[in-house]
Amino acid sequence: MTRKELADLIFPNIKHDIKYYEEKYPPRDLKEGAIVTRYAPSPTGFVHIGALLASFTSYSFAHQSEGVFFLRIEDTDTKRTVENGIKNIIKDLKDFDIVFDEGALSEEKEKGNYGPYIQSKRKEIYHTFIKQLIEEGKAYPCFLSEEEVASIRLRQEKSKKRIGIYGRYARYRDMPVEEASQKIKNGEDYIIRLKSPGSFYKKIKCSDLVRGTLEFPENDIDIPIMKKDGLPTYHFAHLVDDYLMHTTHIIRSDEWVSSLPIHIQLFQVFGFKPPKYAHISPLLKNDNGVIRKLSKRKDPECAVSFYHEMGIPTEAVKLYLATIINSNFEEWYLQNKDKKISDFEFSFKKVSKSGALFDLEKLTNISKTYISRLNKEEIYEQTKTYLEEFDKDFLKVFTKDPDYTKAILNIEREQKKPRKDIGKYSDVKKLIWYMYDEEFKPSYENKDIDIEMLSDYLNNYYDENDDKNTWFNKIAEFGQKHNYTSVKEYKENPSLYKGHVGDICEMLRFVITSLTMTPDLYEIMHLLGKERLIKRLELYKTQKNA
Repeated sequence: MTRKELADLIFPNIKHDIKYYEEKYPPRDLKEGAIVTRYAPSPTGFVHIGALLASFTSYSFAHQSEGVFFLRIEDTDTKRTVENGIKNIIKDLKDFDIVFDEGALSEEKEKGNYGPYIQSKRKEIYHTFIKQLIEEGKAYPCFLSEEEVASIRLRQEKSKKRIGIYGRYARYRDMPVEEASQKIKNGEDYIIRLKSPGSFYKKIKCSDLVRGTLEFPENDIDIPIMKKDGLPTYHFAHLVDDYLMHTTHIIRSDEWVSSLPIHIQLFQVFGFKPPKYAHISPLLKNDNGVIRKLSKRKDPECAVSFYHEMGIPTEAVKLYLATIINSNFEEWYLQNKDKKISDFEFSFKKVSKSGALFDLEKLTNISKTYISRLNKEEIYEQTKTYLEEFDKDFLKVFTKDPDYTKAILNIEREQKKPRKDIGKYSDVKKLIWYMYDEEFKPSYENKDIDIEMLSDYLNNYYDENDDKNTWFNKIAEFGQKHNYTSVKEYKENPSLYKGHVGDICEMLRFVITSLTMTPDLYEIMHLLGKERLIKRLELYKTQKNA
C-alpha cells in the first residue's frame, strides 16, 4: 500500500487539491505595503479588554495601510465553545466600533471572498492540506491513546524532559503504511501528527516586529494537526487559514511567542512564505504590590461589558488602548484636539515590549478629556443612550425637557478650558441631579446660613435676566448693605466685616443645591429661575425648622 492509498483511506471524500484552493482564493489586489491581518477569537466566553486591545491594534494597523482587517472565528475546540459565543463576540466588538472588512456577521452570515470565516465550516479545506502531507510522508496517523499520552507526559515530567511526542516517544512515526492502514480499518482511534523535520539541537532565528530577532531551538515535536473528531488543531488551522486568506501580519498576545517555531515550521513544510509576526504584551494589574496579568476570573474590569455598565464612552476606551499601543499617542492626542484616532500613524517600533499596567484612573482621565470636547447635544444623546439601558427612572427626568437638560450640560462647556467633571455617563446623574425638582430631595449639613439675608437678596435684588457681570456687581452691592466686602478687603481687615462676597455666593450655592462645590453658580441660578430659587430657600427653612 502506498502513502497515497493511506491518505485516500483516511480522506475518501476529498475531491480537490491545494492548487484548487489557491486558485479559489487568489492573492489580494492591494497596494504595496498594505497590511492584511485578523482578529481570530475562540467563542469561549466574553470579549475581555486584552482581546479588545489585540483586535483594535490589528484594526488600526490594517486600516492606516489601506489594507484588510477580517474576523475569523476559531471554534475547532468544541469542548470550550459556549452557547451564543460567536454572537457575543460580534456584538461586543460592534459595541466598540471595531468594524471588519471581512468576516463572520453571525453564525450563518458573512462578508468577504475568502471564507468561510468560521473554522468549523472549513473542515474539507483542512483535510485537503493534511491529505497532501500524508501523501508526502510528512504526517502520519498516531494511535496513542489519551491515557498513553498522559503516561508519557508524566514520565517526562518526572525525568525533567521536554514535554511532547518526539524521538522514542513517537511510536507510530515510522509505522509501515500497511499496519497503519489495518489499524484504521479495524476502527482504532487515531489522530494525525506532523512528522517534524526539525532538530531540537539546532537554533533558528525568528523575526518579530515588536521584539526584534528571537532565537529558539527548532521544533522537533510531532504536534497533533488533526484531532479524533476530524477537526484541525489550532496550530494547523492557523497555517491553512492565514495562507489562503493571504494574511501578511499576525498581531497577537505574547503568550504565543513560544509557538513561533511550530508555526514557522508548518509554513516551511508546505513551502509557503510565513506572515510577519508582532507579539504584543498583555495588560497587567498591580494587585497589592504583586504585578500579574488581568484575570477574567478576578478582575471585573477585564470584561468589556464593565465599561458599558460604567458608562465610559467606547471612544475613550479606544483612546486609552491607543496610548498602550504607542507611547507617543497620548501627547499627540492632547496636542491635536480636532483629530481622530485614525489620523494618528501607529508604528510597530513604538509598541512596548513589556506589559502595560492597566490604569483605570488614567482611563477615566482620558474619558474626561474626551467628554469635555463634546458639545451639549453629543453628551445629551450619549447619556440618553446609557440611561435607556441602565437607569430608566432618571431617563424620564433627563429627557422631560431636552433643551433644559442640554443647557445644564452646557454649563462651563464653551470655555477655553471646559470643565472635566464627567468621566463616564454614570456620573451625569450624580453631577446634575439637583437641577431637577423631581430629584431634589436634599439632606442639608449644619452650616451657618443667614436665611433672612438670602431671602432679601432673592426677593429684592436678584433678577434672572441680568448678565453675569451685572449679577456679580449686584451681589457685591448687596453684600455691602449686610457688611460683606470684597475678598481682598476682608483678608486685610477680617475683624471689620461679617465676611466677603464669596461667602454670600457659597451660602446661595448651598441652599440652592445642598452642595458646597458645583459648576458656575450664575448659570445654575439662571437656569433654575427666580421662582424655583425662592422655593428652595423656603424648603431649606422648612427643613431647618423641623
